Amino acid sequence: MSLEFLWYIPNQIQPGHRGDTIAADHNSLETLTSHARALEEHGWGGALIGTGWGRPDTFTVATALAARTTTFRPLIAIRPGYWHPANFASAAATLDHLTEGRVMINIVSGRDNPAAYGDRVGDPDRRYARTKEFLQLVRRLWTEENVTHHGEYFSVTDSTVVPRIAVRGERRHPRLYFGGASEAAEKVAATEADVQLFWGEPLADIAERIERLKNLSEKLGREHPPLEFGLRITTLVRDTSEQAWADAQAKVAQMAEGAIQRDPNRHVAVGQQRLLDLAARGEVLDDNLYTAPGRFGGGGAGTTWLVGSAEDVAKSLRKYQALGITHFILSDTPYLPEIKRQGERLLPLLRD
Repeated sequence: MSLEFLWYIPNQIQPGHRGDTIAADHNSLETLTSHARALEEHGWGGALIGTGWGRPDTFTVATALAARTTTFRPLIAIRPGYWHPANFASAAATLDHLTEGRVMINIVSGRDNPAAYGDRVGDPDRRYARTKEFLQLVRRLWTEENVTHHGEYFSVTDSTVVPRIAVRGERRHPRLYFGGASEAAEKVAATEADVQLFWGEPLADIAERIERLKNLSEKLGREHPPLEFGLRITTLVRDTSEQAWADAQAKVAQMAEGAIQRDPNRHVAVGQQRLLDLAARGEVLDDNLYTAPGRFGGGGAGTTWLVGSAEDVAKSLRKYQALGITHFILSDTPYLPEIKRQGERLLPLLRD
């Protein structure tokens, strides 16, 4: 199975995301385009573009960047509580048509600020039940015509999305990425997602989750091709191991002093809590999984970091690959220089 290497583009109103360079034009079209084009030039397949109320609209940003690039593939994060499935399926199909199949989708079910955009589904189990129905209906709208569906959360009658998604080899529609560590989330992933994304947990923990999801897929009667697995993590790469650890510790010291903003989306969901709990097991787990950032405000993929030389980090990522991880979404700050550094030094080691 081929490997996927993506980056992360932070479409944020406030500058300085996770220690990124503070600049007045950090979220301008020119700046974001420079990131997307650098990704093309340095061997990356594309980038995850995050979502959340209070950020620029993710789908709009992805569309603008796709129009200014030729091979860049946006992994567009979206929320079922924000979109109706038919509206979303049509928007994604249109962008997929215009970009000749470059669209990928990351479904996010975690809490945001739902009241701000009228989402009234707050209970986690109901949110994941809605996500499951959303995924099922979107797949049908992309692959069938004259779709009629009257479910618990969504309803369409005689619905046909135009333009139709073009089948490209084995690809019938944009790949659907999904994250979540709760029991309800894993049931959705096991049956409906194409790729389950994990954050930076130790190898043994990831292995356990992969095995559980495979068993769940079989138990729950998955009807799609086998579930694939991905890793979303911060990778701090320097010329030497010593320099990498010195820089990592210096950055954590800045976090402890409040010089780097706390992650505003640092919610204690099940997956996030799993990451925060890792610090109690040790400051460094496996060979070079650094847990200290989580103690001082790192959230999501910024909670744990893989630290070291390009060879060190590549070795660790290869171990995740051996477990079955085939999709990697990496990042570090400052984002633009690190696109180039890791594209030149880390990616070639992973593609050998």
